[in-house]
Amino acid sequence: MLNVLKRLENPKRPLLGPNVKALKFWGLILPKSVVKKNIYLILHFLITFFVLTECIDIWFIKSDLQFLLTNLKITMLATISIIKVYTFISWRNSWSSIMDYVTKADIAQRNTDDSNKIKKIANVTTYCRKITYSYWILMYTTVVIVIFQPIFKYFFSPIYRENVKNGDGTYLQVISSWVPFDKNKLPGYLAASVYQTYASIYGGGWITAFDSNAIVIMVFFNTELELLRMDCANIFGTIDAPVSDEIAKERIKDCHRRHVDLVKYSRLFDSCLSSIMLLYMFVCTVMLCVTGFQITSETSAMQQFLTAEYLIFGIAQLFIYCWHSNNVFYASLLLNLGPYESLWWSRAVSHRKSLYILTAQLDKEIVFSAGPFTKLTVATFINILKGAYSYYTILSKSQMK
Repeated sequence: MLNVLKRLENPKRPLLGPNVKALKFWGLILPKSVVKKNIYLILHFLITFFVLTECIDIWFIKSDLQFLLTNLKITMLATISIIKVYTFISWRNSWSSIMDYVTKADIAQRNTDDSNKIKKIANVTTYCRKITYSYWILMYTTVVIVIFQPIFKYFFSPIYRENVKNGDGTYLQVISSWVPFDKNKLPGYLAASVYQTYASIYGGGWITAFDSNAIVIMVFFNTELELLRMDCANIFGTIDAPVSDEIAKERIKDCHRRHVDLVKYSRLFDSCLSSIMLLYMFVCTVMLCVTGFQITSETSAMQQFLTAEYLIFGIAQLFIYCWHSNNVFYASLLLNLGPYESLWWSRAVSHRKSLYILTAQLDKEIVFSAGPFTKLTVATFINILKGAYSYYTILSKSQMK
């Protein structure tokens, strides 16, 4: 396993190495080869067509609330995944610029003799690997559960097994979708299951590649803000080792330039992510509501466990985004303290004027959003949970009548 993880690393991209390789492997970054590019586009089309069959199937199962809710939560999540992929491909130049900036700025900070910065960057890199691999594991645990759920139910539910054998029940699908043949008979069911399994695995790859990349970029912005604050505090050196006026002037210029770039690319990143997160929040609200309702209405302990894992994935998926965006927001608010932590009081008025201009630049707020309506913060995450619980209460009471 360690050898596999090492092969995911890229010396040219010390922070984003595994994430970029995942984007390439799942086809979000299309290869230059025409043949390989067309193969990926065909695979993308097959997933898109599959999601359309999920939407069509809603019409045929609308009378069964449990099947309808299961289909609805998976279809909405799959739709968001398609939007992620196609926006990533459509805005590939913007995403490429963001990732190139992250790599360039990250390498620049790694080439330092400051032991505190070296230690911090090493810790952040380790953290990014942990969050990336943990997210991949969580996602594919969910995918495995979705794929093997019909098998689990067949072996652990005698009633369901007998109903299927007697023809009184229907086969439980991997993912509810429409097919142009009878999927309630074994040959058709197996064919549909193969297609549904492929869609689950490939769709899971889309989600892990896009989300883990976006989250690591958020971590980078937070780290860059913290490192920039450290550099601002060190503009004039220390009391024991003050720097010359020329060096101080260059440090002020460098801090100003870095923050201008930071604001520019954080806004570009937000423009690529904001509309997706708006839809994502709506989908997560519905998904959490539906999953919570299914847990309380399900009688099988095994089915409750499987549904609970899906609920944990949904909450974790949204929380990770909100948590890291929240960190960036508060790091940007604290950034303008950096110049005041320096030896500004020991320098001439001309340097103080330059420092004042720098603090005005550093005062610009960096925050990621979910459309034009809300900021992507922990407070927003809590409001979504409250909203999902409210909808769950309404749905539960409506079923009790």
